[in-house]
Amino acid sequence: MAPTFSAIGLAVADMAASLSFYRRLGLSFAAGAEDESHVEVTVSGGIRLMWDTHASLRSFDPGYQPAPPSGGWAFRCADTSEVEKLHADLVAAGYPSVQDPWDAPWGQRYAQVRDPDGNIVDLFAQLTSPK
Repeated sequence: MAPTFSAIGLAVADMAASLSFYRRLGLSFAAGAEDESHVEVTVSGGIRLMWDTHASLRSFDPGYQPAPPSGGWAFRCADTSEVEKLHADLVAAGYPSVQDPWDAPWGQRYAQVRDPDGNIVDLFAQLTSPK
């Protein structure tokens, strides 16, 4: 039997700070999740997104050291105005903008911000007519 793709995880320094950011993107977490060392949510398609604190990862890998951020997640927005609004809201809340909203050549309105651990999070929506 072939393995089945099931989950994607992020290592986080501060669970509460990370979940606060991802709540702004519409993810829901159980009450008290910010006090846990491991948190999961299931998104459309059945994929699990997982957060683990650095301390949690060290509990089974004592030599664990956080690596510099090198990836991130992308969130589809309903339309281009939602990209604009969400980017502005996140920046106003203190999250750094990587790229202000722009019309990408692949036909999407795109923006990028950094989460509390420095991962780049993409916000995008289809343009009504690609440029």
